[in-house]
Amino acid sequence: MSATLSTHVLDTARGKPAAMIPVALFALDGERRELAHAVTDPDGRTGPFSATLEPGYYELVFEVGEYFAGHGVETFFYEIPIRFHIRESGGRYHVPLLLSPWGYSTYRGS
Repeated sequence: MSATLSTHVLDTARGKPAAMIPVALFALDGERRELAHAVTDPDGRTGPFSATLEPGYYELVFEVGEYFAGHGVETFFYEIPIRFHIRESGGRYHVPLLLSPWGYSTYRGS
């Protein structure tokens, strides 16, 4: 059984979920391969990505530049990459992004 992965994005500067942010998932196994692509929904979430995820290294890339531009907000970031390690087959992984124009944070959620 493969692991599952989901994410959500919260715009902490606006105090709201960040909708319509494209998110790409890549495998990092000697080469960088795109496995899946999603867009955050009105609640800032993606459902589980449809890719098969075995133990290994992965990257999520959040394309935030157009999101901020669409809100008329100047930002330091245009993309935010987050690299992580899936250690367990069958594990459930959730990687939230807390976002503002000048900084961000993330963690392994549940």
